[in-house]
Amino acid sequence: MCGIVGYIGDKQAQDVLINGLKKLEYRGYDSAGLAVYNGSVKVNKAKGRIDQLETLLSESPLEGTMGIGHTRWATHGQPSDENSHPHLDQSGKFAVVHNGIIENYLEIKEELMAKGYQFSSETDSEVISHLLADLYNGNLVATVQEAVKKIKGAYALAIISEYDPGKIVTVRFDSPLVIGVGEGENFVGSDIPAILEHTRNVYILENNEMAVLTRDSVEIMTVDGSIVAKDVFRVEWDMVQAEKGGYEHFLIKEIHEQPRAFRDTLASRISEDGRRVVLKELEQGRDLLKEADKIFIVACGTSYHAGIVAKYAMEQLARVPVEVDVASEFRYRNPIITDRTLVIVISQSGETADTLAALRESKKQGARVLAITNVVGSSVAREADDVIYTWAGPEVSVASTKAYTSQLVALYLTALYTAQVRETHSEDEIADLISGLQQLPEQAEAILEQKGQIKAYAEKISSHPSLFFIGRGIDYAVCMEGSLKLKEISYIHSEAYPAGELKHGTLALIEEGVPVVAIATQPEIYEKTISNIVEVKTRGAHVLGVGTEGDRELEKSVDETVFVPKTHPLLAPALSVIPLQLLAYYASVARGNDVDKPRNLAKSVTVE
Repeated sequence: MCGIVGYIGDKQAQDVLINGLKKLEYRGYDSAGLAVYNGSVKVNKAKGRIDQLETLLSESPLEGTMGIGHTRWATHGQPSDENSHPHLDQSGKFAVVHNGIIENYLEIKEELMAKGYQFSSETDSEVISHLLADLYNGNLVATVQEAVKKIKGAYALAIISEYDPGKIVTVRFDSPLVIGVGEGENFVGSDIPAILEHTRNVYILENNEMAVLTRDSVEIMTVDGSIVAKDVFRVEWDMVQAEKGGYEHFLIKEIHEQPRAFRDTLASRISEDGRRVVLKELEQGRDLLKEADKIFIVACGTSYHAGIVAKYAMEQLARVPVEVDVASEFRYRNPIITDRTLVIVISQSGETADTLAALRESKKQGARVLAITNVVGSSVAREADDVIYTWAGPEVSVASTKAYTSQLVALYLTALYTAQVRETHSEDEIADLISGLQQLPEQAEAILEQKGQIKAYAEKISSHPSLFFIGRGIDYAVCMEGSLKLKEISYIHSEAYPAGELKHGTLALIEEGVPVVAIATQPEIYEKTISNIVEVKTRGAHVLGVGTEGDRELEKSVDETVFVPKTHPLLAPALSVIPLQLLAYYASVARGNDVDKPRNLAKSVTVE
């Protein structure tokens, strides 16, 4: 998730591009760069936030009235000057900025290197500039069309070339791109905020569409060259709303970004035939995965809840014992670690102090450490032996949503890969779960369509002083995350309990009208969960049931229901948590809270 901006007109492009990038910095801030045409293509880029780039440009400005810019959220290659965008081909004739992931970049890179092309970065994106140079046929637009036929993955591209200096060529597939229409000038941006101060008239590109911008025209076509007639969209939002994509808060925007985050985290990690998990990140640690006699999962807060889900998946699929520890407690209990122990640490920011301390203690005792994190180049990523990035993109809201569900996907992939290495499940069984993973994005979108129903329930419970979440097995792990979300942004007291534990004390708290959210997605313990729901209903609780589509029995046992699409029971947490995220969000809104910045909390906890 990065930011793209482009300009062609009569103004100095550098100023327009920098201002546009500042509006997109929430999308990525590892590095930034510009390419401007003025007789030739000149590039200036730097690791760090945009003010680092501004300092360089103050000393060596890029003059010209056409250019492209980029602010990066690193995926392939750590944050560095070399890995920053724009990327040039080795002749310096083509400049490219790219959002997304090129899944087959290694294959393309090897082919181009065999032809003598030299690469200067670790990124997947650089292959595009060299590919354009290799394919150039005298027509920039036709060359871009040929190039995108060869690449697989998700991409938004903006391209300029010395061979066709009056054009910016853009392409979109599974990564957003908008075109701004002005008078004697035109713009491109990955989000509307980048261009809103200049124009409110935009074209929103769809998948497999491209736009060719000149100073006086915008031509939109499909990637096969068919002209597209598209209506101009008039933006009525203000700037703050635009940064949030029209959503009222970053949190609800990030909840809606989960289908995309699922796709990005899965990208390039599944074989082409869909029957095996491909995790090159774990190849060096393959022997330990095969021989490990114990796995510790160590994390804090929401990441800890992801770890509990992973325990169920890892033990069931890979048949290896797993313990999940709160990072702030792990190193103080003198855990038993041997050379056959794998420690998995999970941190959205990669800078969580307690998790870092647990990582260092584990390595000190001789364990191999695998990190699951969202931030390339973070401390956790640098210090771990192996790293799997979640590719959720930046989370602005303090309460984690898309980072959590992306962690689940990364952990499911890890569990399946470990099962392959240990040969604990058949290829058909693994392929069935992979198919389930690939359906998650579309299924998540279906859940988000129910937000009106969830909003209505949230408004009902927003005045209650307390709420309970109950579930059994892996559903209980989801309850813990749902309870945390409600507490941290709505400030309603809530507790999560294993449903079977109710009669051991908690039933004393259930009285007439108390809201209870009950999750029932696990077939093996479904009837027992229904029995527990009846226990709280008998004592007056008002119950919202979260179940799977087609479950008519649940409807008979609760007051209201929310259904999620059917999936493999192990994968259900990635879907059943979404209604709970929406519940917390709408309850917070109903109570008038600052949703994105809840009291007393910070996004990254960097002190113990």
